[in-house]
Amino acid sequence: MRITVAILTYNWPDALERVLESLARQTRLPDEVIVTDDGSGEATAEVMRRVAAWFPVRLVHLWQPDDGARMSRARNRAIAAATGDYIILLDGDMVAEPHFIADHEAFAMADCYVQGSRVLSDETLTRRMLADGTVRASFFTPGIERRRHTLRLPALARWYAKPSQKTRGIKSCNMGFWRDDLLRLNGFNESMTGWGREDTELVARAFHAGIRRRDLRFSALATHLYHRTRKNVVDNPNDRFLEDTRRRQLVRCDNGVDQHLAEFSEPPVDIRPRNSEQIA
Repeated sequence: MRITVAILTYNWPDALERVLESLARQTRLPDEVIVTDDGSGEATAEVMRRVAAWFPVRLVHLWQPDDGARMSRARNRAIAAATGDYIILLDGDMVAEPHFIADHEAFAMADCYVQGSRVLSDETLTRRMLADGTVRASFFTPGIERRRHTLRLPALARWYAKPSQKTRGIKSCNMGFWRDDLLRLNGFNESMTGWGREDTELVARAFHAGIRRRDLRFSALATHLYHRTRKNVVDNPNDRFLEDTRRRQLVRCDNGVDQHLAEFSEPPVDIRPRNSEQIA
């Protein structure tokens, strides 16, 4: 089972560096990490070059021009480019606990996707984590919300992971999908731009296709670095796409990942120095 981690980023290079460091410290390393970049500036490219010098596995940087928030397109490009059988979707502000990849692998199941959770950090803890890459959130760390999500309890996690079609708490910051399932759904709907609902719309189509959800609680832990929220969108046009998908029981979207497959018929370049390929 080859695992690709697809990290979505936009103009927060300090956070991205911490996320990449956390992935390099995993007890089970991913086979590939793709940073899919929604138009960041040169500072992010500099982080990628610096990290590439020591990163332990295949590392890819996909960049697209900054033309508004095009998260669906960015994620679809990573899906198209992925060489893994299984894709973990992770946001560029999510610092992974050392068992994150191993836990996702343990809970991967045919005809299911995995919905992970997150610990929320406040501004003070986020500043500490950005300044010092050894700082991690634990149950007793000040400055966190959803404290229960710091607890790694695999036996309890198995109880929570019963397949369902629950619609609450869908978030693409921590998700695992089989790549073949994402291709069957045609990935994210790129007609949905701006903030929100593109992950819920994807999952709605997955449910229509018979793919169920496994909640990953008390495993695959990650800490979300604080930033101002963009959730309070009034009359979000993406809601209408979601409503149409549910009304028509759609499985595939028209404007999806298939338009990027030809571009990545050959895997994109590993940006690490050539001699580091021996490490992977």
